[in-house]
Amino acid sequence: MQEAQEKVDEFFSNKEELEPKYIEKIKRLAMRYNIKLGKYRRRFCKKCFADLDYNHKKIRVTKKHGIVECKKCEFENKWKIKP
Repeated sequence: MQEAQEKVDEFFSNKEELEPKYIEKIKRLAMRYNIKLGKYRRRFCKKCFADLDYNHKKIRVTKKHGIVECKKCEFENKWKIKP
């Protein structure tokens, strides 16, 4: 389990654009070992696994939510904003 956590941390510490097929593999690895992705979860689209750090996003903010729209698949990823 420790090795899986290290793999996840190493994968997301990469500063270059991540490919969707590798993001999906790492997500499945985390699910298998019950590892919480936490802050890494916001780095990719929930639907198509596109990397949202590299100009694949459009951001809107409301009072309760941050909404990040993936430009690749046009899916709206929502996250609650803490007051």
